[in-house]
Amino acid sequence: MERVNNIINHPLWIDAVSDIEHSEKDRKFCRHGREHLLDTARIAYVFSLEEKLNISKEMIYAAALLHDIGRSEAYAGGLPHEEAGAALARKILLECDFDHNEVDLIADAIQSHREKSALKNDVLSRILYMADKKSRMCLFCDARNECKWDFEKMNVTLYI
Repeated sequence: MERVNNIINHPLWIDAVSDIEHSEKDRKFCRHGREHLLDTARIAYVFSLEEKLNISKEMIYAAALLHDIGRSEAYAGGLPHEEAGAALARKILLECDFDHNEVDLIADAIQSHREKSALKNDVLSRILYMADKKSRMCLFCDARNECKWDFEKMNVTLYI
């Protein structure tokens, strides 16, 4: 997991996550900071173990820790966060010694993590999409009735 630790120590990752946390400090809906990124990674890894998928823990954690970093640019009025995130992830991953094939797989998963069509893509995209949704505690959220998410995306049961 050395390369994953390199990601969370990369200046671009640190700056992006700090910007996101600052931008969302007063947000009453789900936030996209370190806690969400780690929750997503852990849940995706559980999915991988339960389904006996052949995805390395390092690939899962890299994708999950990077999947929302484009929000910093989106909040500044830039690209949609999945597009900005995939581009920023490519730069970080290459600088953290991921090879081009790994970078492509992770960037594709980040690019599609908001779309239900990810369920039909490769297994990394599928488990990132599912883990991102299951990391949300909609069941206990005080702002659930004001949320813009479709009910079908909301996590209103405990994942066991």
